[in-house]
Amino acid sequence: MKRCLIADQSEIIRKVARHYLEELSLDVLEADTADKALALCRDNKIEVLILDWRLPGMTTVEILSALRFAGGAKHRPLIIYATSENNPTEISRAFSAGADTYMMKPFDHSAFLDTLTSTGLAA
Repeated sequence: MKRCLIADQSEIIRKVARHYLEELSLDVLEADTADKALALCRDNKIEVLILDWRLPGMTTVEILSALRFAGGAKHRPLIIYATSENNPTEISRAFSAGADTYMMKPFDHSAFLDTLTSTGLAA
């Protein structure tokens, strides 16, 4: 079973994303801070990380850099940058730092599944 991490400070966003991911029979972990997200990535085999654009503790670029250069990481998860701001500069910055794709929040069921399908996580 593939393991996904939802790293978002909003409990509501995590709950909605968890529901959509569990519909696809994916194992879901949650983090509400940057430190928790990095620890879960370090200690678990995370296949996909849904990363909030404003996670407490670090900027998105700092989190992505930490993941990219983590010495203990066995592999790097697929990273979906989740943002509520349609700011091309910030989205570009996230891609430059290591995000693989992005999706807009709040999550729409159809768009969420389309993003997961385009990454190969959903059929």
